[in-house]
Parts: sequence; C-alpha cells; structure tokens
Amino acid sequence: MAPVGILAVQGDFQAHGKALDRLGTAWRLVKKPSELNGLSGLILPGGESTTFLKFLQEEAWFEPIRRFASSRPVFGTCAGAILLAEKVENPSQDSLGLLHVTVRRNGYGRQLSSSVQTVEAEPELQIGPEAGAPLEAVLIRAPVILRAASQVRVLARLHGQAVLVREGTVLAGTFHPELTSDGRVHRYFCGMIADGN
Repeated sequence: MAPVGILAVQGDFQAHGKALDRLGTAWRLVKKPSELNGLSGLILPGGESTTFLKFLQEEAWFEPIRRFASSRPVFGTCAGAILLAEKVENPSQDSLGLLHVTVRRNGYGRQLSSSVQTVEAEPELQIGPEAGAPLEAVLIRAPVILRAASQVRVLARLHGQAVLVREGTVLAGTFHPELTSDGRVHRYFCGMIADGN
C-alpha cells in the first residue's frame, strides 16, 4: 500500500503518525498540495479549525483535497471533521463540503471541558485485537454533528449523538482516536484504503 499522507499544518499530526506506526502502515507528512501525489489516503488532523481553514485557503488546498477525495479515502478528526463538513455553525465558516453533515464548533465545550468518554461503536468498527472492548473518545474542544444526511453512515455514537461517520471515501470523527492506544478507527480507515474505499 502506498503511504498515507498526514496534513502537517498544525495540530496533532505526529500522533496520527504514531497510530499508523502501531498498525505497520507507511505514512508521510504533507505540507503542500503537490505532495498528495502517490498517496493512498489522507488524514486531516485536529487543531484550530479557523487557523487551519485560513491556511488551506491561502495555500489553495481546497480543490486538490476535493480531487483527492473523489477517488481516495480522507479521514478528518476534530478540526479535520469540521473542515470536511457541508455546513459549519458557531460561527459559520467555509469548508470543503465533502461530507453531508452540519457540525457545531466547540459543541462539547471549550478546552476546560475536554474529557475522555466511552462511545458506542457499530459492529463494523469492532476489528483487530481491541474488538469488543469499550471504545474511548478523547474530546478536546470537539465539534458536535447536529445533522447527517441519509447517505451518511454513523459508526459510533456518544449518548445517541454521532461522533464517527462515513460517506463514501470520507471518514470523520469529532474525537481524537490518535490520542489513545486503541487502533480500531485508524485500522478501519486503512481498511477503506485496502478495499479501494
């Protein structure tokens, strides 16, 4: 499998690399659109979504990411999920519009409200050595998915609210799976790549 790219603009991109290392998956950091060539998938990590957005707009990333997602899997966590959404609230901001969901920024509260919660995972996420164990979600200024279109599959929920969703080649989580030792979410993403999405 060709390497997975991790957008290295800001945020916890190195933690995603370590999560992929644990799975034996090759990866490389991506800092400019031309570096998308030759990648099997792309991860948009967490961080500060408005700063992230400004960089993507100034460096003309929108169309390259949209083209990439038309044929290869893209996975966004926290701020990455916000950027993938069709509509963003609190406040509204531009986004890639690759995922038919509406998200509210900081929906679980500010930094001081960060927490680790156990989420309900769908059976297709129960893969690898952690299968059947509780799935922990690290929430740091996390967005809330308010609405999801019918074609969006919910893979995990917290108190009934979607926290991990998939639509075609796009996977998005409002939490940070890279900050735990549980490899299920990254393993699922790698499975999307292996299956040709």
